[in-house]
Amino acid sequence: MGFLARLRRLVRDGERRLIKELGAFGIVGIVCFVVDLGLFQLLYAQAGLGAVTAKLVAGLVSTTLAFLGHRFWSFAARARTGLRREYSRFVLVNASTLLLSVAVVAVVRYPLGQESPLVLQVANVGAIAAGTLIRWLVYRRWVFPARETAAPAPRVEATTGQL
Repeated sequence: MGFLARLRRLVRDGERRLIKELGAFGIVGIVCFVVDLGLFQLLYAQAGLGAVTAKLVAGLVSTTLAFLGHRFWSFAARARTGLRREYSRFVLVNASTLLLSVAVVAVVRYPLGQESPLVLQVANVGAIAAGTLIRWLVYRRWVFPARETAAPAPRVEATTGQL
């Protein structure tokens, strides 16, 4: 197989893998997004929990579901570097983005004085969107890294012996 044919195959396989990962990431994300929003709304507007507590609980539940979906579906074809390592990194990334979400809701609720469930939900959605972009980038690089591939053989160039 020639160099160009191998290169085309690598690109085509890489595109398929990226599309599969992105699609699965999106589906897992949508499910967890609905869980997060629904649980936040239920806990804040119906159960009477505080906005920050409701956001924290909703985030923890949706994060646990996300790990399971991403490890066993979205990024299933990537290297397995150990459940403990992956989970601890996943938790660290998600704790960071959860704290970002909680901070956004807290700022909107307390310093800005907003009590409306609709306003708080809009703040929640914005924070989730920012966290989603961060998570996608970090998961692919750090939590679920690509499999190691064999490095191509070094190219040896002939020398003519002339100066």
